[in-house]
Amino acid sequence: MDPGVRKATIRAMSHSEELLAQVAALPALPGVYRYFDAQDALLYVGKALNLKRRVSSYFQKNHGGTRIGHMVSKIVRMETTVVRSEAEALLLENNLIKTLNPKFNILFRDDKSYPYLKITGTQGAHTRGDAPGQVFPRMAYYRGAVDKKHRYFGPYPSAWAVKETIQLLQKVFRLRTCEDTVFANRTRPCLLFQIKRCTGPCVDLISPEAYAADVQHAEALLRGETQELLQALEVRMMAHSDKLEFEQAAEVRNQIQALSRVLHQQSIETVDDKDVDILAVRVQGGRACVNLAMVRGGRHLGDRPYFPVHVEDAAAVYAQEEDEGIDAVEVIEGENAAPVQPARPVEVLVLEAFIAQHYIGVPVPPLLVTSVPVDKALLDALTEQSGLRVHAIHQPREQRRAWLDMAQKNADLQLARLLAEEGSQQARTRALAEALDLPPEDLDQLTIECFDISHTAGESTQASCVVFHHHKMQSSEYRRYKIEGITGGDDYAAMRQVLTRRYSKVVEAQREEGGIDYAKSPEAQAAARPKGQACLPDLVLIDGGKGQVGVAREVFTALGLDLTRIVGVEKGEGRKVGLEELVFADGREKVYLGKDSAALMLVAQIRDEAHRFAITGMRAARAKVRVGGGQLEEIAGVGPKKRARLLQRFGGVRGVASASVEDLATVDGISRELAEEIYKALR
Repeated sequence: MDPGVRKATIRAMSHSEELLAQVAALPALPGVYRYFDAQDALLYVGKALNLKRRVSSYFQKNHGGTRIGHMVSKIVRMETTVVRSEAEALLLENNLIKTLNPKFNILFRDDKSYPYLKITGTQGAHTRGDAPGQVFPRMAYYRGAVDKKHRYFGPYPSAWAVKETIQLLQKVFRLRTCEDTVFANRTRPCLLFQIKRCTGPCVDLISPEAYAADVQHAEALLRGETQELLQALEVRMMAHSDKLEFEQAAEVRNQIQALSRVLHQQSIETVDDKDVDILAVRVQGGRACVNLAMVRGGRHLGDRPYFPVHVEDAAAVYAQEEDEGIDAVEVIEGENAAPVQPARPVEVLVLEAFIAQHYIGVPVPPLLVTSVPVDKALLDALTEQSGLRVHAIHQPREQRRAWLDMAQKNADLQLARLLAEEGSQQARTRALAEALDLPPEDLDQLTIECFDISHTAGESTQASCVVFHHHKMQSSEYRRYKIEGITGGDDYAAMRQVLTRRYSKVVEAQREEGGIDYAKSPEAQAAARPKGQACLPDLVLIDGGKGQVGVAREVFTALGLDLTRIVGVEKGEGRKVGLEELVFADGREKVYLGKDSAALMLVAQIRDEAHRFAITGMRAARAKVRVGGGQLEEIAGVGPKKRARLLQRFGGVRGVASASVEDLATVDGISRELAEEIYKALR
């Protein structure tokens, strides 16, 4: 393309001169780039072997009304990071995606870390003077960061898989599971010894050497060395027999029998594969599911589904990139232009995104069995990151084929379940919009906030606000409000306070921008408001009848807000579920939706969630006050450890309040001066 024509095309995109100059100055090196919009929200994270070519290609033409055109039109700022290799770029790209949640990238959200089976202590000879966890290692369920002080096996797909493995090892090798504090203070064996699930090391019913051998055998089973383990046990049994140690030989024989039963019952495979991850992907209806099945030590431990977000937006951008030679092949001008490769299927994009993001914080096994082929560059990056050669096969045979077929079937089932649930939830949203005459367009953006008040006889009054949009509850946007300065039990005053606190800041922010635009959607409001600030929802649900709705009307009138947004949920006759009526603040007649109404089901779902959230907050606040945490926390110099010592010594806040200065000063860490401060504060 002629440089003059290109320059004119770029200027036609209506981007700032500063941004275009930044694009023109990019180096021809590998790196990662980030696009931001006017609200400084991250739009997209991408990687490139040649930053200058890749980023320039976004601004060389008008992409029209496509999704990539929609994204490019929003770009106002860009950041880039130069790296040394494609593998480093891939790892940085997916770290940023997982951390920053850009809108136009496929994103997998992991709600929790994976569990492990932990065996305490390190390998090696130990003496009686060592800690119990070293001399007689303990098996335990563990979730969190691993360290070198202990041995970890896993990760496992679920807590159930870890606990089931612990029970297996208890049956065969009878290792202890009790805490070190319990272990150190036992004077007689516990019930686990009686039912032959522990060898009783707490009361020296087994020697450290014999126990260490059991630990080694348990670890061999966890590593999948089943045949070697059975052979070693047989050799050990025969050695005891040759020495005429028939009781010890019988014990080893029992272990062999128990292990053989477990291997049969658990269907532990004797194939060469010890640690394998099986990954199956399914895409349908704009949603995707990646089902991860884990094989550890030859045992199939179960599976776990993952559902990414932003699939449609990201897939459209990736497809557009590949159509234009932006992603699959770098654009090279002149006679040596490279041919454009065909676009990769969405399933491949989803699975590669999962692999790149998932194994950032989880150990990668040496073999991945996948339902679709993955890029070799991705495997090379995993190899570089883990230091372990990682292979992938997508057309397996025999046992691997059986594993993959099972994972694929589970992916299909999980995605079908998700689509059914989402379809039901969307139907409820649509039914509510129709019942309340709300605009039927763009129901994904319909935002509802619901308020509830909770207290116990006026004590620890709390108000809750829960948020619903995109057809589901948004727990990250929930808020609790501590209600103060009112008469205990006055729910009307509590509702007035929480609504005023919630929406007065919204009104102030909107007025600074030139008034409240009721036609503006909550999403548009959210984009324009400072991060963390509430916006005006489409619907405000009040858990209450005419009285509570009247309070909401007063607050909204004082703030100059639209009364049609207020809807109260009034209990029906006898407070029976399904007989609720909707009460309006703008003078409309009550509406009874019917006990089988999908709209009422959604209203009840949101109302019940607000009630649950309010009750849990109220109970926590009440418990905090009753145990004295709240009063003691307010005293300077009394931290968590000192507070715990005080409460333990005197049996609660009342005991601390009734103690003398001399008694308080006897507590470890409490000086005479601090004791006097505590005495004065609690009296």
